[in-house]
Amino acid sequence: MTDELFAPSDNADLPTTAKPLAGSCTLVGAGPGDPDLLTIAAAKAIGRATVLLVDDLVNDAVLEWAAPGARIVHVGKRGGCQSTPQAFIQRLMLQEVQSGEQVVRLKGGDPFIFGRGGEEVEFLRAHGVTPRIINGVTAGLAAVTSLGAPLTHREHAQGVVFITGHAKPGGAGPDWVQLAQTAHSARLTLVIYMGVASASSITQGLLQGLPGNTPVAVVQHASLPQQRQAITTLAELPATMAREQLSSPSVIVVGDIVHCAALAAQAEQSVDPQQSGDTALHDTSSFYDYDSETLLARAPRRAAQP
Repeated sequence: MTDELFAPSDNADLPTTAKPLAGSCTLVGAGPGDPDLLTIAAAKAIGRATVLLVDDLVNDAVLEWAAPGARIVHVGKRGGCQSTPQAFIQRLMLQEVQSGEQVVRLKGGDPFIFGRGGEEVEFLRAHGVTPRIINGVTAGLAAVTSLGAPLTHREHAQGVVFITGHAKPGGAGPDWVQLAQTAHSARLTLVIYMGVASASSITQGLLQGLPGNTPVAVVQHASLPQQRQAITTLAELPATMAREQLSSPSVIVVGDIVHCAALAAQAEQSVDPQQSGDTALHDTSSFYDYDSETLLARAPRRAAQP
């Protein structure tokens, strides 16, 4: 196996770092929004950081884990809005590491699921920096869980596909017709990130391979108190999103697994008859309503060392 196999193509013209680095960089997934879904490893990394480069979708409450003297730099990136250029973020990460800082690149969800973490890792490695990666709960999982449904089920879905609805500028987007045909024959759940702006064209493509009555869920602000969601069908997806004014950031879930979410909504209605009769749009923030301090108090503690 040769070194050329691992040579990055986009960063070959950039200078590399020859001397050992005192600083470090950790890519940390902040989860879907609810700060209680932050992992213990993520909280520890945030607490050790001297510099945090924070994405736009990271909940401000997550930053309460940061040390009092840590420098927090917001490098917002959100589709359809003015964003910090990716090249600038990568160079800033490298600059801070070379200055001896303990850098945390804090991203919403998971760094390696539509978070451009792969690009940042390649850039850092090309310059002699080996970053650490700490995974986070991705929004697609949190969105479906908040509806009381799984992503896979032996009766409804044999697998799951995470896919972006936002193509790289100048690049071709996913082949929605082929994807729909595969999902239909293989019984897959489709979890579409960043698909709001292209919902109509995505729907048109998916209808070439999936029935119009395929159940669909749209979840906005997954896991947060302001979460809103709608359960509909593939044929009615664009109309439902427009009627309910569901916008970014939203996750679109397509597949028979959404039947489980519909059943959970009906069960919720039967338990609480005071709720509105509309089961398509309902508040499920209670799924994440628990006392984290109580859970930590119950956790087993390591015996004191002599």
